[in-house]
Amino acid sequence: MVRWRLTRGSGPPEGGLMSNPTANFFEDIGHRGHERLLEEASGTIRFDLEHDHEVDRWFMVIKDGDVRVSRDEKGEADCVVHGSRELFDRVVSGRAHIYTAWVRNELGVEGDIRLARIIQRLMPGPPGARHPRQFALERKRPA
Repeated sequence: MVRWRLTRGSGPPEGGLMSNPTANFFEDIGHRGHERLLEEASGTIRFDLEHDHEVDRWFMVIKDGDVRVSRDEKGEADCVVHGSRELFDRVVSGRAHIYTAWVRNELGVEGDIRLARIIQRLMPGPPGARHPRQFALERKRPA
């Protein structure tokens, strides 16, 4: 099994903390290496996230579930997701839903839309949400 790690491009200094939800999300995905939820996917997704008149660029390379995340990938992306970093911060912290943002045209997608749709699987649920199995177990317990 191949395990890829986050490559630090223009991230914080070594040992520094990442201060935004988007950076934390990509760092977490990069450290996982293999993601079961993406095993049927292969391709490169570029995220162009605008803030303060700048663009943060993240690349997610998926190869049969093995995931590598970087800031300085070379080459073309199969899919490009673009929008504001503020919105993406809300999406990756569970306060907004990525599909709803696409429908409202708050996030744009170019290229292979299947890759954009599959990353929905990685997005967290709302804060405080519980897995349905955990909820069912809690309801079965005697009071």
